[in-house]
Amino acid sequence: MLFANLESLKITIILGPKGPSSGINSKTPTVFSCRPTQLPAKAGALPLPVLQRKYLGMENLMFVYCSCKVIWTLLVTILGYASSLPVGDDSICTAEELAKYSIIFTGKWSQTAFPKQYPLYRPPAQWSSMLGVTHSSDYSMWKKNEYASNGVRDFAEKGEAWVLMKEIEEAGEKIQSVHGIFSAPAISSGTGQTFTELEAHSRHPLVSFVVRIVPSPDWFVGIDSLNLCEGDHWMEEVSVDLFPYDAGTDSGFTFSSPNFATIPQDTVTEITCSSPSHPANSFYYPKLKILPPIAQVTMVKLKKNQLGLSAPYFNLPAKSNEIIDSVSETPLDCEVSQWSSWGLCRGLCRKTGTKIRTRFVVLQPANNGMPCPNLDEETGCEPENCV
Repeated sequence: MLFANLESLKITIILGPKGPSSGINSKTPTVFSCRPTQLPAKAGALPLPVLQRKYLGMENLMFVYCSCKVIWTLLVTILGYASSLPVGDDSICTAEELAKYSIIFTGKWSQTAFPKQYPLYRPPAQWSSMLGVTHSSDYSMWKKNEYASNGVRDFAEKGEAWVLMKEIEEAGEKIQSVHGIFSAPAISSGTGQTFTELEAHSRHPLVSFVVRIVPSPDWFVGIDSLNLCEGDHWMEEVSVDLFPYDAGTDSGFTFSSPNFATIPQDTVTEITCSSPSHPANSFYYPKLKILPPIAQVTMVKLKKNQLGLSAPYFNLPAKSNEIIDSVSETPLDCEVSQWSSWGLCRGLCRKTGTKIRTRFVVLQPANNGMPCPNLDEETGCEPENCV
């Protein structure tokens, strides 16, 4: 249909809340208007029908141009508005602004669950202090398959937290991505518990932390960006099993390996029962499908009348920080060295003699693992240098 008698064309667009890049005020509708030029009072020498046809043709072209301009402006405005919205509703936390949690870290690093090369002294198996942060998605303390920061490297290798604290503070100052830092005391044995409290914010609902495995080259456990908010409410309680990670900055295979920097630096990787695939690896248990969890963390939301109180529950005996290990036993087979070369043939000349070779135990069996085989072997031989 032709708009020959079109007096005016108006398109009204009412957008939602103002986005940072849209430039649109949500309280004022945006109006785009095209008005055709009125017919001239004097048409000159041309007959009126001819002039009307010319004018109608020009008006149609003008209407098409104006319509295209309006549609283009509309698309640019909508795209600018859409770009200001969060990606997906899952990232939006509409719960109450603040929530406090008690966070309980439980070490399960026992000789029963991890018998291979279990550190008994200099130093014995233990855990460093916990260092954590509540933050938004703009910040990441550490991430699997990505390179560890200098702060995470220092913490995983030496338990030094100063550089990591500095990185957290700088991230909070620059992009307002950090809400709070929390820490918990170290545990002086492989099995035990420690706890502290943390505060999460609706704009900073993610939790990350690291705890160093002591002794180790650069191994740690932790959580990367766990979201405590589920839409319009905070999670009441969450428990996560923890497994060892390699920071990718030291090349040691065993708990007591000397410092030997990884050059070039590798990414953060999870240590499993088969990776690294090397018999010297302290976590190498090829008969297992998966490692048992070496630790666990539990976060419990505190009610208002609980704020400032101790953790809601502990599984600690009265006299020590040791916990009762409920993990099933991990069988450890005996490991022996390669055979030595054969010894000299002993015996009388012109009679069959014997020669012996030996090997030694590299790793004693544990938890009903395969016992050690014979450590020496002999065979027949002809004595040499007989006269």
